Amino acid sequence: MKLTVLGCYAATPRTFTNPTSQVLDIQNHLFLIDCGEGTQVQLRKYKVKFSRINHIFISHLHGDHFFGLPGLISTFRLLGREKELHIYGPKGIKEAIILFLKLGDSWTNYPLVFHELESKEPEVIFEDDKVMVQTIPLDHRVYTNGFLFQEKEAPRTLDVEAAKKYGIDKSQFINIKKGKDGVDKNGNKIPNRKITLDPPPPKSYAFCSDTVYREHIVPNIQNVDALYHESTFLESEAHLCEKTKHSTAKQAAQIAKLAHAKKLILGHYSTRYKSIELFREEAQSVFQNVELADDGKMFDL
Repeated sequence: MKLTVLGCYAATPRTFTNPTSQVLDIQNHLFLIDCGEGTQVQLRKYKVKFSRINHIFISHLHGDHFFGLPGLISTFRLLGREKELHIYGPKGIKEAIILFLKLGDSWTNYPLVFHELESKEPEVIFEDDKVMVQTIPLDHRVYTNGFLFQEKEAPRTLDVEAAKKYGIDKSQFINIKKGKDGVDKNGNKIPNRKITLDPPPPKSYAFCSDTVYREHIVPNIQNVDALYHESTFLESEAHLCEKTKHSTAKQAAQIAKLAHAKKLILGHYSTRYKSIELFREEAQSVFQNVELADDGKMFDL
């Protein structure tokens, strides 16, 4: 699982920072998470293959989180895309995108599939045999969701040396990989667990975009491997949080600590501060394992 941060700053784009967008590479899926203005330029800059993006998750309908989407959809058309593109986002996102396409008379020549969300409870919105994605209801000025991406447990793998030790013929290897027991040359059954290896523990990543501090999300992200949590302000501006429905770095760290997250990644910084290192310092007073998102930064999860 690999995360590429395309943009992670609050509100307006600048020449050297970009609004929110991320790419999560998980089990051969390339998921785009939020799509602020300039996202497709960042995708080009960091050599992300457009053709691999089939699912886009939009947290909420504020411009710094989805104004890049109409342009990206149009670029896919210009590139001759034929595959379906699935978009998951708040109710109203279909109307917004369709209006752009209608007024510009630039309908896609590929299927555009909208999955509009309105539930205030966590729900599974994508699932296949390797990955599951569910919403994390957040508390912002408009209807907002975070997203929890979870790998499913992989099948056990053949332990060739153990199989040889038990004298199991190679002709049985395919069935053993499918979960069946082995049989040695004397006809004795060898339990599958003795001739296979445990798979690596499945990984999980939680993306919590714009939200005021609310502990109700903690049960949904327990023991997550990596938590991205917005940290628009430092504690010196905590009085702005309830009004703007944002969080401080310290509050993000409190959520990480309560959830027993293995790693906290901070982002969505207000540009009023002289250095984003201030966010790490504040968060580490509560939770030690803190990383700072930054445009172009990659995390191997």
